[in-house]
Amino acid sequence: MDKFSWIALRAADGVGPVLFRRLLERFETPANVLAASPQELQSIKGMSPATCAAILGSSCQNFAEQECRKLEQSNIRLLTFLDASYPRRLLETGDAPPLLYLRGVIPSWDPAVAVVGSRQASRTGLKAAEQLSAELAETGVMIVSGLARGIDTAAHRGALRGNGSTVAVLGCGIDVQYPPENRDLADQIAETGAIISEFPLGTQPLAEHFPRRNRIISGLCRGILVVEAAEKSGSLITARYALDQGREVMAVPGPINLRSCRGSNRLIKQGAQLVDCLQDILDALAMDLTAKSQSTPLFDQPASVIGHNFTPREAALYELVAQQPRHIDELTALLELTAGEVSAMVLGLELKGLLQQLPGSYYSLP
Repeated sequence: MDKFSWIALRAADGVGPVLFRRLLERFETPANVLAASPQELQSIKGMSPATCAAILGSSCQNFAEQECRKLEQSNIRLLTFLDASYPRRLLETGDAPPLLYLRGVIPSWDPAVAVVGSRQASRTGLKAAEQLSAELAETGVMIVSGLARGIDTAAHRGALRGNGSTVAVLGCGIDVQYPPENRDLADQIAETGAIISEFPLGTQPLAEHFPRRNRIISGLCRGILVVEAAEKSGSLITARYALDQGREVMAVPGPINLRSCRGSNRLIKQGAQLVDCLQDILDALAMDLTAKSQSTPLFDQPASVIGHNFTPREAALYELVAQQPRHIDELTALLELTAGEVSAMVLGLELKGLLQQLPGSYYSLP
């Protein structure tokens, strides 16, 4: 493969996935594009004079030379959408990335399910994501997520626990460790699955990269499962991409008092498949796979409230404090209750020995 030409063309300012594909349809190879005349290039729909100049200039070629040297010194491979090992399901989307950087093992890619959700998930949400991912992995389904904190991390860990394959799609360069605490997890994923990114080496995890990353997560999969998502979150962006790509959208229901569940609960109200066990996912995706272990309901025994007769409000408060110590003002804001209502609940849970007060009106588990 002519890595240099592929990288140079993709690096030219103004050449996105759609224009890249149009150029290949006309010129067949990136090398032919780079050798084309300005008149030939400007005949392509969507080609501006500035983009034409960028393709024919030296900046993108200098960048490609540096990138090729870095690749030669690494264990990272490059997949183009003309390669047989490029994921076919992703290729069918309208804006598939021309290049994918990959570290690890090229997986079979299908069947695959994306599992995404909040970075600040509750214990119940983390448990649900890990359990469902493990059960899916045991059936032979590949788990796709974004290696972020919270639900993404739980999904990848679940897939590994289920002895299955998992793929992490990054919003930064594949050689950038983000988040840094998932370095070891990324190494584990690469042993049997893959870390992939469309971004050049060294690209930092900027906020604008993650929505672009999300279209790849959904594009790789038959469906997407959302486990806890706030009303404005990247997970809902992924869900919108999934709908646009004709993928099935599923969601795990959560407590109505948790802000981190409002977006995922709203997805269900809008028609997403409600999921509380493995079979719900298999039915939604019409997959006839046999699990190695029996599917168990998620909500028979909520992870952090087992043995406690909580009201819904108390359960929501307890889940928030279980994540990390919380100031009483923060609890009041997150639960959207009055200060008096929260104070009464806190006192009641303290008397039961389920909460303890820390200096400065903070509360934690005992």
